[in-house]
Amino acid sequence: MSTASAPPSLPDGRYGRPRRPSRRWRVWVFTGIALIVSCAVAWIGYVNLGAAPISAERVTFEELPGNAMTISLNVTRDEPDRPGVCIVRTRDISGAESGRREVYIPANDSRVDVVVRSIDRPVTADVYGCSYDIPEYLSRS
Repeated sequence: MSTASAPPSLPDGRYGRPRRPSRRWRVWVFTGIALIVSCAVAWIGYVNLGAAPISAERVTFEELPGNAMTISLNVTRDEPDRPGVCIVRTRDISGAESGRREVYIPANDSRVDVVVRSIDRPVTADVYGCSYDIPEYLSRS
């Protein structure tokens, strides 16, 4: 009758620690995931925070009689051949918006003057935003 015996044990410290299975695949997987996530975050940031294709800057504004204000805009766009629309607004002494107007910006125009009516005495004016998406009621086709 034979008895099963335990495998012979190696002397301590002579051959180093027993070898564990390699975990390099985890490093590669986590590096790949981190790379994909960082590229996605960079792309989303570029799309949302990148330069606007059309923008306007208020150059001058002047109060007119009868709660109105004339505003001059410099328009900058990446496609000068396309018309656009900008929203300009006036503010009263408390800072509240007191007048607003959508302004059609014709193609190839970079300077536009517009008059905005206000419900109260306007003290300043600014550009709210610009877009190439022109509402149908504002287009001049």
